Amino acid sequence: MAQFYDARGNIYGVVSPAAVRRAGVDLPTTAGQAVSSRAVWSRQAVDAFCEWPSHTRPANAKSHRCDGLLIGPFQDSPPFDLLIVNTDGTLAERSGNGLTIFSQALSEQGLLPRDEVCLLRVHHDKADAVSPVDTSVKPAEVEGVKGFWLDLGKPSFGPDAVGAKRVESVLLNGRDVSHVQPLSALDPAWSRSQFVRIGNPHCVTLLQSADALPSNEQMREPRLSEGLTRIAYAMPTGAGEPCAAGVNLQWAMLESEGRVVARVFERGEGPTASSGTSASAVACAAWRVGWVSAGEVKVVMPGGTAPILLEEESGELSRVSLFGTARLMD
Repeated sequence: MAQFYDARGNIYGVVSPAAVRRAGVDLPTTAGQAVSSRAVWSRQAVDAFCEWPSHTRPANAKSHRCDGLLIGPFQDSPPFDLLIVNTDGTLAERSGNGLTIFSQALSEQGLLPRDEVCLLRVHHDKADAVSPVDTSVKPAEVEGVKGFWLDLGKPSFGPDAVGAKRVESVLLNGRDVSHVQPLSALDPAWSRSQFVRIGNPHCVTLLQSADALPSNEQMREPRLSEGLTRIAYAMPTGAGEPCAAGVNLQWAMLESEGRVVARVFERGEGPTASSGTSASAVACAAWRVGWVSAGEVKVVMPGGTAPILLEEESGELSRVSLFGTARLMD
């Protein structure tokens, strides 16, 4: 049976590999082997653990009871391997909220070192990124809240970082960004975007007005949902344009100094209340175009506010870290 955790409105189920197999899912012994046979077992796992129990789906709820499934750990001691399964059966390279939730689950199981850095290794099958993707996690406390700092490493920028094709270069605040035609076709205000890779790919559309921020409800309406799915999802669910492997979409607006408001449409999931790597990508994009300086940046999403720490060296971002906290749901 899976346990469900909430991290800023992002909900994941956590389940051990043994429990997955007990549910009748043909999951291999190691995470690496599971990646190779993902097409065989991933949909089975989603059906077994992410579907609403009979007659319990709330009105207006999403089609699944969670935003994804975390399978692991595959070891009894660190480093820990895990799989992040989207509700469409695909594998994610990284999820900030997912890894925060997984860290909380490990802590409750007595497996996470209390005062030391712990390495989490996410295995995936994306051809344009190295697998596994490593993330260092350390328990911490920020403003009286206990949680975890996740070291997401050094971000990279631009179309080449995410494998984007057929995008034009435009300027924002004198900085090169990208014009993604499929996005601006949905809304002319969505004409300037910054591509960021933080283990997984992101396209952050930078806005001048709060009116251009889409709500999650708007993103679920058929016209917008279909258009965003074509952009964000790889084939065959989407069109994989401009990124053949798909891309996570964000919209961002500078609210005040060091504070950015954002919305998220995730590849493999759709509109979400929050996303840790998306918040980190938003902070990095905001730095790239001169909206914020290195140091702490707060990214405000419908599900909550994510503290991000940007470290700069010789005019480049050398590291981005995300603080997260999670709770076990009843």
